[in-house]
Amino acid sequence: MKIGILSFAHLHAEAYVQNLRAIEGVELMGIADEDMERGSYFAERYQTRLYDSYGQLLEDGADGVIVCSENSKHRPLVELAAARGVHVLCEKPLATNLEDAQAILDACAEAGVLLMIAFPMRFSAPIIEFKGQLDGGALGRVYCLNTTNQGRMPIHERSWFVDPVLAGGGAIMDHTVHLADIMRWCLDSEVVEVYAQANHILHADIVDLETAGLLMLTFENGVFATVDCSWNKPFNYPTWGGLTMELISERGLTIIDTFSQNLNQFRQDPPGHSWSYWGSDANQAMIEEFVSAIREQRQPKVTGEDGYRALEITLAAYESAAANQPFRLS
Repeated sequence: MKIGILSFAHLHAEAYVQNLRAIEGVELMGIADEDMERGSYFAERYQTRLYDSYGQLLEDGADGVIVCSENSKHRPLVELAAARGVHVLCEKPLATNLEDAQAILDACAEAGVLLMIAFPMRFSAPIIEFKGQLDGGALGRVYCLNTTNQGRMPIHERSWFVDPVLAGGGAIMDHTVHLADIMRWCLDSEVVEVYAQANHILHADIVDLETAGLLMLTFENGVFATVDCSWNKPFNYPTWGGLTMELISERGLTIIDTFSQNLNQFRQDPPGHSWSYWGSDANQAMIEEFVSAIREQRQPKVTGEDGYRALEITLAAYESAAANQPFRLS
């Protein structure tokens, strides 16, 4: 099976190279990037082919592609792949507005190609265990959740993350979709109301978009949840951040820390700090699911519809913050 990567704008593309190469029977056929300088750098770094254009890669026998462009550029790349009958794994968020998101869904449906969204936390070992206990009734009735997806402002990794046109927003757009998707999946219920507050007290001297957000989500089944999606880690924090969940149910408290399997080391001589994660690789499991869905000609476990719903919740947060009142989803 031949898989290519369309654009290296997103930093996750670097991990996907290794994930693809770890799967038996899968060939990383190469990459394409509208920024040829960026494409050349990463093609050389990872010793893979750089195509002259996205179309050239798609026409070279690609079975699937991973779209890793800036958020606002997902639609044209997905449509291009779909028109050539190539299956797509698209980085999150699906788009920066619902019109583009729906167009992406329509293009893939009309072409009959698979569309999967890059929500690796669906494949996190602690989250899967949590989901199993919920479905099995071990936790009893769920009352509420308190969740966080915090991290460093990614301006130094990729500057476009703080461009509201290319990214679609700041911390809320960057971090809300993961938790929105996990909670929809775990609770098997849709969000009906979002109340959000946002500010840019952090990094106010650098950027002019929200760097902190706090959301309250109300689900159709009556469960409510909070989401802290802030860029509140300092630039010298040893990792991008983390994702946690606390669930209150009739059986008690359940605490999930998805990145707790790590080595946090402080050196005396020479002075330094390192952080090494050694737990299960959710990215690897996600890429393997994309490959398996293509091989088995079935829908992936995370669908385009899941991406649409997570984006809908995220955009509702912006509406709520702007109006300073709860926003009801239709």
